[in-house]
Formats: sequence, structure tokens, C-alpha cells
Amino acid sequence: MASGFFALLDDIAALMDDVAVMSKVAGKKTAGILGDDLAVNAEKASGFMSSRELPVLWAITKGSFLNKLIILPVAFLLSAFLPVAVKVILIAGGLYLAYEGAEKIYEYFFPHAHHSEKPKLEELTKEQALEREKEKIKSAIITDFILSVEIVIIALGTVTAEPIATQIMVVSIIALVATVGVYGIVALIVRMDEFGAKLIDLNEQENSFSDKVGRFLVSALPKLIKSLSVIGTIALLLVSGGIFVHNIHFIHELVHGIPGILGEFLVGIVVGALTLPVVNLLKKGWKTLF
Repeated sequence: MASGFFALLDDIAALMDDVAVMSKVAGKKTAGILGDDLAVNAEKASGFMSSRELPVLWAITKGSFLNKLIILPVAFLLSAFLPVAVKVILIAGGLYLAYEGAEKIYEYFFPHAHHSEKPKLEELTKEQALEREKEKIKSAIITDFILSVEIVIIALGTVTAEPIATQIMVVSIIALVATVGVYGIVALIVRMDEFGAKLIDLNEQENSFSDKVGRFLVSALPKLIKSLSVIGTIALLLVSGGIFVHNIHFIHELVHGIPGILGEFLVGIVVGALTLPVVNLLKKGWKTLF
């Protein structure tokens, strides 16, 4: 009886070791998406009144948890009964990531025309302001759903050969980190300027150390969000390229002699350049028909 108990403990320890190792691998594979997720959510959670930033972020975080609760069971069922669907979704996700990265680069070099008229200031009632806030939260949760699907499928793609118990534990850990880690960092980012303002008001001395740090934090916030957007775009193309390099033998052979990260980035760029005009053409057709 005792030997059976200790054998069970050994099995659990072995399983946890496997989970730890595979979680590190899955974490590396999803790091690019997490970077983009961080950049997108930092942008969406900013721009509110200071008193509303954290409540809005908490509402988005709860929506993200709900997204994961919906996505995870579906992903595990597909992995158990239709594993080929995981690869198909993974490739589809790679196309989407390449398109999104290429679109951001195209928009940077060829920005859409914007009206030169100065925006008119609107006096909103409390009800109208809350309604707009709800719309922004809903938009952020929808975006989170798309990114969550990509994170879960990419993480699942790294453990498809593992037992289902390992798959469930690894992917669940990645999903939890994706929510808690990303939104925890976003909370620190969006409150950075508020913390900076408090440092400036900390004492009455002119140009004190706290004033310098406070001004740095206030001025750094928009630059930080912008830099995250750039890093996120690069990460999108790297992750997309990695999906195609590791899942399509023909592409893997093409870039076999090129250093890994460079080959994946080039593949992401090429796939994005091919996908962008196709998606834009489909969008125009859709608008014409409907």
C-alpha cells in the first residue's frame, strides 16, 4: 500500500516536471503574442479619466478570464478528438498574425487619410460617457478573445504529442499567465503617469529628484505605449513565421540555412505581404456587396 502511494507521488512529480518543461517551451512560443496582447491592451486601457482606468481594466480582465473559460474546453476537445483541427487553426492564426503585422507596417508607411478638421469637443452626460466606456470595454474584450484563441492554440500546438493531462495543465498555465501577467503589467503602465504626477506633488521644492522622476514617468508613458506597439508588430511577424517554419516542411527547408530568428521574420514578412492585398480585396468586395 505504501509503495503504491509513493509510486503515485513519483508519477505526480514526473508529470509536474514535464509540465514545467513544456510550459517554458510554450511560454517562448507565445511570447510574441503576449507582447502584442500587452501593447494592444495598454493602448485600449488608456485614454480614460484617471478614476476610471482601473475599473475599466478590471472589467476587461474579467472578460479575458471568461474568454479563456470558453476557449480552453473547446481547444482540449479538438486536441482529443480532432487533433488535425489544431494544426489547421494554428496555420489560420499564422495567416492572421502575418496580415496584422503587415497591415501595421503598411499603415506606418502609407497612413490612411485623416480629416484635417479639428475635432469638436462634446459635452457628454454621465450616461453617455458610461455608454461609450462600455463600448470600448466590449471592443477590448473582443480583441482579447481573438488574441486568446491564438495564444491557446499556439501553446496547444507545442504539446499536441503529450498526454492530455499534460496538455491541459500546460495550456491552462499559459492562459492564466496571459491574463494575470499581461493585465497586471497593463495596470502598472496606465497608472505610470498618475504615479509620476504624485511624485511631482510630493514636495514644494523646485526641480527636486522626485520632480525629475515624476516628469520622466509622465513623459515616458506615450513613448512606452508606442514602443510596445513596434515591439508587438515585430513579435507578430516572428510568431507567424515560426508557425509556418515549424509546421510546413516545404517552408522549413527553404529557410533551413538561415539563422532561426531571421528566417522566421523573413517568412512572416513574405506571408504578410501576400496576405495583406488578398484580405484588403476581400474587405472591399464585402463592403461592395453589403
